[in-house]
Amino acid sequence: MRSTIINRRFRYTYSNVTPILVVINFIVFCLTRFLMPSLTYYLALVPRYILYRHWYWQFLTYMFVHGSVSHFLFNMLSLYIFGSAVERRIGSREFTLYYLLCGTLCGVASYAMYYLANTNVVLLGASGAIYALLILFSALYPRAVIYVFGIIPVQAPLLIIIYFVIELAGGLFSYDGVAHMTHLFGLLFGLIYMLVRMRINPLREWRR
Repeated sequence: MRSTIINRRFRYTYSNVTPILVVINFIVFCLTRFLMPSLTYYLALVPRYILYRHWYWQFLTYMFVHGSVSHFLFNMLSLYIFGSAVERRIGSREFTLYYLLCGTLCGVASYAMYYLANTNVVLLGASGAIYALLILFSALYPRAVIYVFGIIPVQAPLLIIIYFVIELAGGLFSYDGVAHMTHLFGLLFGLIYMLVRMRINPLREWRR
């Protein structure tokens, strides 16, 4: 593939961005959970507000808002573990672009889905961006073993397949309030980013 501005990678630098993202999430969580709960509706993705009030910043900010302590802790633990490993491998600038762009695109795609379904929700959480991190992690570290619930060892590529099946089934058949389709969008946009910009084919990496 010919080198273009789209796939021209940044020069490698490492400045430990992952903990900064975690801290930003922590600050936003404290603000929206304890100090200014009404701020949630300004930062979370609310399709009606985007459509009628043009609050387009919500496509980005929704991923820094979390609905509960467990939601926040699980996402931040995942961000720190997988984000740190990915950032060390691809560099801080590429990591930051990947994380924020995939998360934003998840928000845009989710908004389009909710708009077409004429459904109004409050979408929040970093899960879409974290699912994008997971698929990139599985391509960069295809032999890595992840201990699900701290007990069950699962190789990274297999975990991606399991998550894909779970989220697809949840998106089609479940009404549990979990944004399953946003998680799937994270896998999709992570895959597209890897193929187009990074020239990484996860399936090829998994077979090595």
